Amino acid sequence: MLRKIAFLTAPLLAISVAQAETFTVPAEVSFADGIDVTTAVKTECALPTRLPQFIAEGAKEAAAGVDVVIGDTTTDNAPGKVLRLEYTKIIGYGGGIWSGKKSVTVTGELYENGKLVGNFLALRYSGGGAFGAYKGTCSILGRCIKTLGADIAHWLQKPTMDARLGDA
Repeated sequence: MLRKIAFLTAPLLAISVAQAETFTVPAEVSFADGIDVTTAVKTECALPTRLPQFIAEGAKEAAAGVDVVIGDTTTDNAPGKVLRLEYTKIIGYGGGIWSGKKSVTVTGELYENGKLVGNFLALRYSGGGAFGAYKGTCSILGRCIKTLGADIAHWLQKPTMDARLGDA
């Protein structure tokens, strides 16, 4: 009986894997020119490398049909689907929750074979959640970008122009 089930479901699994679209996201997300971010946040919170990881995780967990690869997105005519990302605003002063809510804003542009096919503005903010008073600034900003990663992974399923994600 198990062999029959495996025999019947194997082609379905092959079809769903074959339909997954691959997207390349940058290994590091840059900060926009002139963005006001504290040195401590830039050096201690690892925001540039964490967001791509969260997008890849979000795609594995909930974004059916999306396969995310972390790689080079700087080439103008890169083959396939390439997502370029940039942090455009970060509110994250030291002092954890005691210095106010934290937020992260990121923009993204999706290119397919060098042509712009989608873009978004994404924002998430957090007060730290449960036990926020015991969390530091990097931890709270991490909550924001983890949620942004899931938002972006879902958007990749059906990318559109001028999308607003999260709290934007």
